[in-house]
This record gives sequence, structure tokens and C-alpha cells, in this order.
Amino acid sequence: MAAMRLDLIGRYLRPHRRTVLLGALALVVVNILSVTIPMEVRRVIDELQDGFSYDRVLRQAGWIVVLATTMGGVRLLSRQLVFGIGRQVEVELRQRLFDNMLRQEPAWVQSTGSGEVISRATSDVENIRRLLGFAILSLTNTVLAYSFTLPFMLAIDPWLTLAAVGLYPLMLGTVRLFGGRMMRQQRRQQETLSRLSELIQEDLSGIGAIKIYGQEVSEQEAFASLNRHYRDSAIRLARTRSTLFPLLEGIASISLLLLLALGSGQLEAGTLSIGGLVALILYVERLVFPTALLGFTLNTFQTGQVSLERVEELLQRQPLIQDRGNHQDPGQTSASGRLEARGLSVRYEGAERDTLIDLSFSIEPGELVAIVGPVGCGKTTLARAFGRMVPVQEGQLFLDGIDVTMLPLGRLRRDVAMVPQEGFLFTSTLADNLRYGEPDAPDERVEKAADQARLIQDVRGFPDGFSTIVGERGITLSGGQRQRTALGRALLVPAPVLVLDDALASVDNNTAAAILASIRAQADRTIVMISHQLSAAAACDRILVMDNGRIVQVGHHNDLIHVPGVYRRLWEREQAAEQLDAMAF
Repeated sequence: MAAMRLDLIGRYLRPHRRTVLLGALALVVVNILSVTIPMEVRRVIDELQDGFSYDRVLRQAGWIVVLATTMGGVRLLSRQLVFGIGRQVEVELRQRLFDNMLRQEPAWVQSTGSGEVISRATSDVENIRRLLGFAILSLTNTVLAYSFTLPFMLAIDPWLTLAAVGLYPLMLGTVRLFGGRMMRQQRRQQETLSRLSELIQEDLSGIGAIKIYGQEVSEQEAFASLNRHYRDSAIRLARTRSTLFPLLEGIASISLLLLLALGSGQLEAGTLSIGGLVALILYVERLVFPTALLGFTLNTFQTGQVSLERVEELLQRQPLIQDRGNHQDPGQTSASGRLEARGLSVRYEGAERDTLIDLSFSIEPGELVAIVGPVGCGKTTLARAFGRMVPVQEGQLFLDGIDVTMLPLGRLRRDVAMVPQEGFLFTSTLADNLRYGEPDAPDERVEKAADQARLIQDVRGFPDGFSTIVGERGITLSGGQRQRTALGRALLVPAPVLVLDDALASVDNNTAAAILASIRAQADRTIVMISHQLSAAAACDRILVMDNGRIVQVGHHNDLIHVPGVYRRLWEREQAAEQLDAMAF
């Protein structure tokens, strides 16, 4: 497992190997200069004991300033290089995750949960950025600092060196102990902050329901509770930090006092020069920061490795629905819109049984076909199968005689326009939402599509017309307006097949009939309408009746209502419901 993580780190860094080498070289230069400066200070102090020379002191001081300035500049360069690698990898990873997410089938995204995907694309990627930036820089710098500094300290005085750095393992253990606690507290603080953000977003989206049911006080109390949790977690984190850093300063001070106490004896005995003691003090102070930082670095390294696995798991996930290598592309030839199923069966990933079972039918170009049936019989799954939004096996579903699994997904979805029951609208203008499938469509086509969807009168009533901002998920529109906007978006796309998945459920019967008549006037479109409104299905050329994943009846409305079966029961139930509604008024 550790080898796999190191291999992943190497794979992420490989495209930036030149920058990595430059950053490593800069760190080497920094550490060479950082051990050189104390030795220069030692030499100056020892020479001053033989006689003071103002010119020589100025010359030596100027040289030390040059060394320190150079070291600072090279250190700044090394940090920019290494931290820049982390930022670059962060950007690349987020892009790869986003691209991979868009390739996944909708069922996987819905079952995984958007929160989990967002967490990996934000928190985990940020942890990897820290791993490849801060952690690698800190680890490399610590190794180089000890590798360069300890030999010089041992050369000055081995026993004083061991006495001075003997407390550093205690410093490292303290950081490891408190560092893990700090990371857990920080994670809980971030989780509480995320819950606060989610509550704000949810309440803003559901402000209407809050007002209707008078739940302002309840929501205020829920927010206050989360707010207190956030305050408490922030205070706990601040307490841990305020305890840790004084402890580290205390350990470093004890180490320095120990060095001064023992060094004074060496000075008195004449076995150590004043310059040597000053150099040791500078070296000890130089090792304090890398040692203290090492504990945080190890915690960051471990967290980053876990995040590496989580992100890699997501990146390695191959979509169940993807283009085949040997696909057939009809080129610029427009599809005629003939659909055919031959023993079509569909099973969702992880399901115990098929949702669609051995369906066989054909729909001719320009035909208007309704698919009806009880709730849960598989109608929506069949609608999604036409555009391969669910896994479809080879040799079971055909468009114009071509197996849909052999068609490029981009081409198939340009030829099959689908309008789901819950048409998603983006926070943008009404015109932009209508143009989503055809971004370059001129205003004339946008207006025509809106007219066909019977939306044009509503648009004319909006103060800003097509420039009206529809709000998040189309919240400023009514249910019927949202559905008709989604329908207009599909009508704007010149697709020969139009699939309506209960897309007129929020539209009254007269408007639904007018929309169907307008669409049907386009003789070049094949229309598949999935609906619970049998009165709308009655106007279709044919009706496919589904039950428990199978097609159990096929025919025209006038024929099906006279035959005992699923359709007749559904029709009688709908008529009885309409009579009850009429009696209620």
C-alpha cells in the first residue's frame, strides 16, 4: 500500500520533474548557505579576540549580509517552485475529477451523492496539494537541515551537540500528539461550517415553505445550535494551539539554556571558543523550526496519502456507459428517427433483478407513440435507454438500424432529445436555458421553440422577457413554466427523436394538447411520450402499455379501452378520478 502511494506521488510529480529538481537544488543551496553563515560568525568573533579592526568588522558584516540576503532570495524561490507544483497539481486534479464526473452515468452520481463527490474534489484535493507542496518541501528541508547542520555542530563539540538536540525528540513527540488532535478539531470545525452553509442554502431555497408554515423560529434555533457548535469547535482548536506553541517554545528554551550552561563550562575550561558557542547557538535555533514542523508534516503526509487513495479511486472509476472503440459514425447524415428494440433488458448496477425485461417493439419515423403503465413499471428507464443514460447491452436497441452501443454518445444524444419530468434549469437567463443544447441559436429560433412549448405568452409577461433570470433550479418559475422551458430547450435542438418523460405532468390538458399538436406538426420528428395522462395518450398513433418491466399491450386507445387489461384499468381509474374532481367543484 505504501509503495502504491509513493508511486502515485511520483506519478503526480513526474510532469513537473524539472520544477521539482530546480526546487530541490534551491533547497540544497539554502541549506549550504544556512550552515555557512554561523561558521562565518564564529570566525569573525574568534578573530575579534585577537584585536579589533573596524574595517574588518564592516567587511565581514557586509559579507554575512550578502550571504543572508542570497539565502533569503533562494529560499523564496524554492518555496515558490515547490508550492507552485502543489497548486498546479491541485488545478490538474480538479479538472480531471470534473471531466471524469461528467463521463459517469447519472445513476452513479445520484447513488454516490453529490456531497461525497464534492468532498473529494475539494477537501481531498486540497490535502493532496498540501502533501505535494508543504509536506514534501518540509520533509526535504528537514532532512537537508539535519544532514548539513549536524556534521558542523559535531565538528565544533560532539557532547554539546548531543545535549542540545537531545530534547528535540520530545519536541517532535509533542507536535505529533497535539498535531493529530488539532487536525481532528479542525476537521470537525470545517464539518460544522459546511453544515452551517448547507442550512443557509437549504433555507434560502425553501424560504417559501418556511414562511407558509411559520417555521422561522425553528430554523433560527437550528442555525443557533449549529452556530454554537462552530463556536465551541473553534475555541477548542484555539486552546490546543495556545497550549502547543508555548510548549514548543519552552522545550526550545530549555535546550538553549542547557547549551549555555554546559557551554559556559567549556569556555571556562578553554576547550570551546566564544565563536564556537555562538555558532552552536545559531545552529540549535536553526533546527528548532524544522523539528517542530516535522510533526505537522507527518500528520499532513498521512492525511494526504489517504486523500490520494480517495481521489484515485474516483479517477479510476470507469463509466458503465461509454463510447466503444469500434463505433459507427454516420457522419453528417441526419437520422430518420426509427427506433427498434429487440429483447431489450436493463438492470441497474447492484440491482437484483432487471428493470426492463425482454422488450421488443419498433417505432417508425414521424410516429407519435405513448408509453404508459403503473408507477414503477420501468417507463422512465425505457426513456433513458433511448439516449443510453442507462446501460444498454449490445444488439438490443437500434436507431435507424444501427446498434445504439455502436454510435458515438455525442451523436446519439444529438439525435435523441430527452425532456425529463423534472427539467433542470440553470441560474441564468431564460434565453440561456433555452439555448443550452444549441448555444449559438439565433433569437428567432429561441422564440420559435418557446412558442412551440407554449411558453411565449408567459415570457411576454415577464418584465425582462427572455433576459429574465430564472433563479436557482428555476425557482422563480412555476412548475408548468419550468417544464415548458425544458421542453423548449429540447425543441430547439434539431433532433429527429424527441422523448418526453412525463414532461407535461405540470401542464393542464388543453395546453398539453396544444403542445403536442405543435410538435406533431413537425413531420420529421419521432415522438415518444411517457405520460400518466391517458387523455393525452389517447391522441397518439399507438400506445405501448408496460407493467412490471414488460410490454403487455400495444394498440390505439380506442382498441385498448375495450380489451380487459392494464390500460383499461388505468383508463377507468383516471375517469373515476376526474368525476370525483368534478363533483368536488
